[in-house]
Amino acid sequence: MIICETERLVIRAWRESDRDLFAEINSDPKVMEFFPHRRSRAEADALFDRNNRDIRETGFGFFALALRESDGPLGFCGLARTDLEPHLPNGTIEIGWRLAVPYWGKGYVTEAALALLEHGFAQRKLAEIVSFAVPANTRSIAVMKRIGLRPDPTRDFDHPRVPETHPHLKRHVVYAVKAEEWKRYADVRSPVYSLKTPRERV
Repeated sequence: MIICETERLVIRAWRESDRDLFAEINSDPKVMEFFPHRRSRAEADALFDRNNRDIRETGFGFFALALRESDGPLGFCGLARTDLEPHLPNGTIEIGWRLAVPYWGKGYVTEAALALLEHGFAQRKLAEIVSFAVPANTRSIAVMKRIGLRPDPTRDFDHPRVPETHPHLKRHVVYAVKAEEWKRYADVRSPVYSLKTPRERV
């Protein structure tokens, strides 16, 4: 299942051959710097299966991100339903990403995220998309700003699944964009991030 494509990337469901990359990005200390837990291989495999099931059943989840020229996976970027009551209502759609270190600094996340925002608003008719991160995660926050999300400090929260042993990772800042705001932003964004016609859509 291909969700959408850009000039350089394919955003798709995960394949069995992607398991090693998925496990790598969920255990790499640099990738997971702002998360309290590094997943074991068994934990990563369980999450892989659960995430792919959600994608098949709902069309939402953290999709595999791959290069168009080789279909080799780089990491993920997705639109996923949150489960963070009372901080964010159940069903709020989050855009999030995680990329293997060798692919950092090439603009892949920004390119994929812009395509997924367009997909979310134009195809899925979402009213709003949010993202959130630890304030010290300046790389992710910079992406949020580049793709047109704006801070919403009234919704900042302490993440309920971050243990008290990691107090510096509990506070999360929220960025968001509504459909009407995205339309205005999309009208002036760079065409390099425009969607390509998928080679398949299931």
